[in-house]
Amino acid sequence: MSLARGIRHGINVGRCLRLYSHHETPASGVHWESRRSYFGPLQWIQQKFAPAPKKALVPEAQPNASTRTMKDKKISPEEPKCKPAREHKYSTANFKISHRKLNMLGRQISGKPIDHAIMQMQFSEKRASGRIKSMLSTAKLHATAYKNMDPSKLIVSEAWVTKGPKQLKRLEPRGRGKFGIRVHPDSRLHVMLRPGKTFEQLQKEKRAMRLKRIVSAGIVREDVPLRNPASSWQW
Repeated sequence: MSLARGIRHGINVGRCLRLYSHHETPASGVHWESRRSYFGPLQWIQQKFAPAPKKALVPEAQPNASTRTMKDKKISPEEPKCKPAREHKYSTANFKISHRKLNMLGRQISGKPIDHAIMQMQFSEKRASGRIKSMLSTAKLHATAYKNMDPSKLIVSEAWVTKGPKQLKRLEPRGRGKFGIRVHPDSRLHVMLRPGKTFEQLQKEKRAMRLKRIVSAGIVREDVPLRNPASSWQW
């Protein structure tokens, strides 16, 4: 019985190896290897098919002089930042909406601080308000991270709308066998962010302007707005 057949049928492996070693077989790798190494075929199989540790394919990189100097060099905690940009332009992608409808949202956010513009779009009931809110948030993030602009002073300085390059036209059936052409418009909104005055500064200036117009009848000027002023003289 051969060695492979004995192993396949579950017979004792040691017995099969002893029978195979005493049996005269033609020259094979197993037979001659066992003769040269002075140990049985079972030890030869264990040595031949024993798992060996894997060798590293890529040798470990040794640190160069440049890397040593960079590691040894002390980096100051306050690195000089780049000069903040004056403006940042951003826009939405072309999407299906009329330029007249989109222009109403552009007028709503124009001239407002970026946080107030985002709040306006958050509570707006228009269908395109969610897309514009996402665009404003991304524009604020890019202006802060890439152009080193102060997020608390960003205002939507300009907002304008352009028509898309592709105006889809489809046939619209009409009465008496006639037809018209229906245009499916697409447009996009552009914004220009610039540093400006914060909301608190604007409120302070607005209050100062209103107090400046107050004319008091007393000897000393009062910086208190009139309550319920009369429309005319009360005789």
